[in-house]
Amino acid sequence: MLALKLAFRNLMGARLRTWLNVFVLSLSFLVIIWNKGILNGWDQQARRDTIEWEIGGGQYWQENYDPYDQFTLDISHAPLSDATQRSVESGKLTPILISQGTIYPKGRVQTVLLKGLDPNQQIVKLPSAHLSDKGDEIAAIIGERCAKANKLKFGDSVTVRWRDAHGAFDATEVRIAHIFKTNVPTLDTGVLWLPLTRLQKMMQLPSVATLLVTAQETGFGGVIAGWEFKDHYFLLTEIREMIEMKSVGGNIAFAILMSLAMLAIFDTQVFSIFRRQKEIGTHIALGMTRQQVIGLFTIEGAFYSVLAAILAAIYGIPLLGYQASVGWRMPAGTDDYGITIAETIYPSYSLGLVVSTTLIVLVTTTIVSYLPARRIAKMKPTDAIRGKIQ
Repeated sequence: MLALKLAFRNLMGARLRTWLNVFVLSLSFLVIIWNKGILNGWDQQARRDTIEWEIGGGQYWQENYDPYDQFTLDISHAPLSDATQRSVESGKLTPILISQGTIYPKGRVQTVLLKGLDPNQQIVKLPSAHLSDKGDEIAAIIGERCAKANKLKFGDSVTVRWRDAHGAFDATEVRIAHIFKTNVPTLDTGVLWLPLTRLQKMMQLPSVATLLVTAQETGFGGVIAGWEFKDHYFLLTEIREMIEMKSVGGNIAFAILMSLAMLAIFDTQVFSIFRRQKEIGTHIALGMTRQQVIGLFTIEGAFYSVLAAILAAIYGIPLLGYQASVGWRMPAGTDDYGITIAETIYPSYSLGLVVSTTLIVLVTTTIVSYLPARRIAKMKPTDAIRGKIQ
């Protein structure tokens, strides 16, 4: 207790030097927590949007399907078994058929993926109800990115050309029945959504699919012959790797900030030991052991992180709270990067994040304060009182 009182009194006696170090260290606190909160918020939003809009509880891929190889699309489909069809009818699965096609918006040529989806499905968040048949007219829905790139508006008609399962080319007109907005670019960029039965008929492939999306409550529904189940860990790999890559960049910034703060504290402790030689000698002469004096200086250094945490809480809680409420708006064009990212990211701050950051800074500050204090162990009390140091 005596060491704590002496350490606190010595820090308060240093005044400006102490508060400058505390302020720099509090900035490190704030930046670390803010950056981690942004990444956590992005991660949570991206995962939530991808699950709700695209992958549900997981997906069954036809064994030949490879989303990165367009040449496999012609063989990446299979008929649904009776058991699978019953699962579809009960709402546990929804099939998606994928094929290549070409659209001709306003006389231009644009390659797209034709994706067929059941208008009555309730598993993914896509507004598939707009795909309901209206007579001979084929309804289609597209995302805002695709609509903007092809200058299409609600109600426009566009020519679609495709090649069916027998290699014959055909074409027809579809009407844009809805333009939706999503943060998941794989559902939007270069994709034209059609009613599943219509696309199956166009492709001369009745009752077939490329993907089977499971309900979130169901997830893996057992082994289906000819299909491979992909869980959330696999399907969210790109998001996870992107967050990890951004975390590495953030950690480099943290290391720079912490190094600057620790350098300032190290220099302060070295200067303090040099300036307070007579005080150190007096303490030892009055009966304090060298280890107790070393502990006193180490505690002083640790107090920097305690005061920094308090100061960071005073001005950081309102700032971070405001940021969490209004979010961080991403720059224009970010949604064209091909990754799931919202226009506005809302940071997520957890108790574990705050506690872990505080402990890291506390331990680092304590170690940095201890290193120069070790020199006290080599001091002779008589020399220290005379102001001499070895």
